[in-house]
Amino acid sequence: MSKRLISNISLPQELRTLSIPECEQLCREIRKIIIRTVMKNGGHLSSNLGTVELTLAIHRVFHSPADKIVWDVGHQSYTHKILTGRLDKFSTLRKKDGISGFCRPEESEHDAFISGHSSTAISAAFGIAEGMRLNGDRHHAVAVIGDGAFTGGLAYEGLNNAGKSGDNIIIILNHNDMSISKNVGAFARYLTSIRRNSAYLDAKKQTEKFLGNVPVVGEPITKFIKTSKSALKSVLYHSTMFEDMGFVYLGPIDGHNISELEEALRAAKKLHRPVFVHVNTVKGKGFPPAEENPGEFHAISAGGYNAESFKDMSFSNVFGQKLSRLAENDKNICAVTAAMKYATGLQNFAAEHGERFFDVGIAESHAVTFSAGLAKQGKLPVFAVYSSFLQRSYDQLIHDAAIDGTHIVLGIDRAGFVGEDGETHQGLLDVSMLMTVPNTTIYSPSDYSELEICLERALYHTDGIAAIRYPKGTEDITIGAEDTDSYFLTENGGKGLAVSYGRIIHNLYSAAGEWDVLKLVKIFPIDEEVTDICMKYDDIYFFEEGSGAAAKALLEKLYQKGFRGNFTIKAVEGFVRQASVCECMKEYGLDIDGMCRTLGTERSESCET
Repeated sequence: MSKRLISNISLPQELRTLSIPECEQLCREIRKIIIRTVMKNGGHLSSNLGTVELTLAIHRVFHSPADKIVWDVGHQSYTHKILTGRLDKFSTLRKKDGISGFCRPEESEHDAFISGHSSTAISAAFGIAEGMRLNGDRHHAVAVIGDGAFTGGLAYEGLNNAGKSGDNIIIILNHNDMSISKNVGAFARYLTSIRRNSAYLDAKKQTEKFLGNVPVVGEPITKFIKTSKSALKSVLYHSTMFEDMGFVYLGPIDGHNISELEEALRAAKKLHRPVFVHVNTVKGKGFPPAEENPGEFHAISAGGYNAESFKDMSFSNVFGQKLSRLAENDKNICAVTAAMKYATGLQNFAAEHGERFFDVGIAESHAVTFSAGLAKQGKLPVFAVYSSFLQRSYDQLIHDAAIDGTHIVLGIDRAGFVGEDGETHQGLLDVSMLMTVPNTTIYSPSDYSELEICLERALYHTDGIAAIRYPKGTEDITIGAEDTDSYFLTENGGKGLAVSYGRIIHNLYSAAGEWDVLKLVKIFPIDEEVTDICMKYDDIYFFEEGSGAAAKALLEKLYQKGFRGNFTIKAVEGFVRQASVCECMKEYGLDIDGMCRTLGTERSESCET
């Protein structure tokens, strides 16, 4: 047992040959690998440490890839990756050309479905289970979902359909009382009541045991109770909501007891019908700092955890602090988050204006409609949300806010490249999405000062939907660039016009040479003054850290005014895989060197972060 077990077995094939003590040793080794890798590369720590035993048990009971394992969000799938042939590549986690921090079917046949966003696993697994049934395949579809993801409505839509299907689908609830922030809402309280209600479980077992021992009539009565819809079942055989929806409910189960986990999963597998397995785990298990502060260790930046980093200034923190200051003098301002209080910088607002702070759980669609409801009562709701997560709210933005001209403010965090989280988290589509929504104004400040200016503008001088998009991380100040909420023209010699917005404007200032630079802050709708400026130039280059939507909108306006010059767009096409932000900038020619090559100027600085 002293030698390193993980290096001497074939994964996942030989997992089933291990004894329980060997399994426990393997779990300890896996935790060390995860901690070492995440501290170096960055990634999701607490969630993965909490699912080591669960993942091992799943792979010992089920036979992937024949049985399809679907991980919700996928930020808890590191052990799954290690056990399915990616141990040798695990050191490349979240690195350019390495393995993803989430599940990718193109990466491994054991990744049954793409992941990155919350609450999708049940619907995906149900679709897979139905497809297998139609194909005559009797293998199982297994969805692993955290209790935090159950605050998203899509999870219930999946449950509602899957429970009545009769398919070989097993839903495993990883219950640790956490998503990113502490779970909120009625469902979280409901799960906690089940988790703590050992008396119910004991009574249920004792009732079955007693009736089973009653001569002649005991077994028929037990069968009657289990199949009956009468009140007697509710008294003697209490039903959870999952049983009411058509699932067999098993649990709660100790998620760190491998024997107990395997016993429950084998029972679920034998039933050949929808089963809900409720597993209790400790987020951050095996790493005391993460167990004590699972939220802070949910995601780690490359280079390891630094407690002081949570106090550093960033676009997110500047946004939250400015909003909190404005709320001191305006009692109508409300802040809304989708389980991302700390990540979006709203912790100060929550502490100082708790009555007007609303954490709605991982439910972005609900957050938009909820904000619109607040606005109907004269409030000024501000919904802070990651760019890629806002995509889930497109219908609500149109139907529940834009059509009626309802005034809500969107603080769109993580706009642009986010780096190592890859395709599912890059904030490159919010501009193109929002520009299709009438009654919407989009601001994209380039530094902290402009962010504060734009927030005030969005709250008090903009109608309809007002969106402020800003990147992850800290500002990059360029001396001489005037702060504004509209636009600013810097004349350098008139060789041509280079246009951009957001943080990459600073790269453009360094690369411009004799090109004049037009900085856009209000990027939609396009101001008439902006098109008037552009009409004076024959050569225009537009650099955009996004899909090119703003550039195309400007080009359309110019052609309507008779522009016949050269207009070149340098933007991002398709989906961007994991890499550092600097590597992403370089790949798409949005760093200083790339802009110099495009404009034919000399390089004056370099991207180092």
